[in-house]
Amino acid sequence: MEKQELPGVLAKFAEAYPDVWEAYNNLGAAIACAGPLDEKTQRLVKLAIAIGSGRQGAVNAHTRRALKAGLAPEELVHVGILAVTTNGWPSAFAAICWINETIEKQRRKEN
Repeated sequence: MEKQELPGVLAKFAEAYPDVWEAYNNLGAAIACAGPLDEKTQRLVKLAIAIGSGRQGAVNAHTRRALKAGLAPEELVHVGILAVTTNGWPSAFAAICWINETIEKQRRKEN
């Protein structure tokens, strides 16, 4: 599994518990290989799950991963829009804001 930049608190956890972090990453790799979905589809599904669970950190992380996998920002925002009729306006709009904030941070990082 490729090395990724971790948010500070997560990097500290991974450093303190390297065996747990490695096992978690190995499980993630095994799950990704368990079925026929390609990486881009997996990234959209994971983003949708994060939106549905209302986890801002997960939405941010899965937005970053989706962008890295080559998905367009508009595709990611569309996932948030699709959540409007399932999760309700306030939850979906919060997720759309998180997605847009993460997209903007990534753009600034690249420039």
